Amino acid sequence: MRGQPTTVPDDGLTTRQRRNRPLVVVHTGDGKGKSTAAFGLALRGWNQGWSVGVFQFVKSAKWRIGEQTAVETLGQLHRDAGVGGPMEWHKMGSGWSWTRKEGTDDDHAAAAREGWEEVKRRLAAQTHGLYVLDEFTYPMNWGWVDVDDVVRTLAERPGHQHVVITGRRCPEALVDLADLVTEMTKVKHPFDDGQKGQRGIEW
Repeated sequence: MRGQPTTVPDDGLTTRQRRNRPLVVVHTGDGKGKSTAAFGLALRGWNQGWSVGVFQFVKSAKWRIGEQTAVETLGQLHRDAGVGGPMEWHKMGSGWSWTRKEGTDDDHAAAAREGWEEVKRRLAAQTHGLYVLDEFTYPMNWGWVDVDDVVRTLAERPGHQHVVITGRRCPEALVDLADLVTEMTKVKHPFDDGQKGQRGIEW
């Protein structure tokens, strides 16, 4: 769907240059669907042939959500048949996949910092076209990851790298930096009527 912008900034860029700027995207708010929307963007990126890196910052490593299987399957399809783009999934809880070490509930803060440092290394190396930092607002809100460092790193990232961040209560400095911010507002939820999460909807 091709809409026309309501304003045209005097930034010296051509329409094509402005259209293809790399974006920082934030999905925040108390409503359901923040991660789901981010994974939808990851699917679009895969279809465009981008390298996609998903970094899941909070959910337990013992809880394998459906999107992880889909991402890993699409990554394997790319390796086997050259379809789409490369995809990677990394999660904390039992240790980031590049550290090969076990983790406990007590070292989530260190694991979050370690994960962010890895994301920084990949941004510097321009490893991915799209990064999904799932539930990344929580380590920032808990003081595990420095918000100013995140904002500075994203503002100064080189090349053409899109970054999508999900989670409630996104820090204001990151909202100010972001190009696209969506706040999910809960209107109704089955949980309010005593219904627990179900397969295919929550995971």
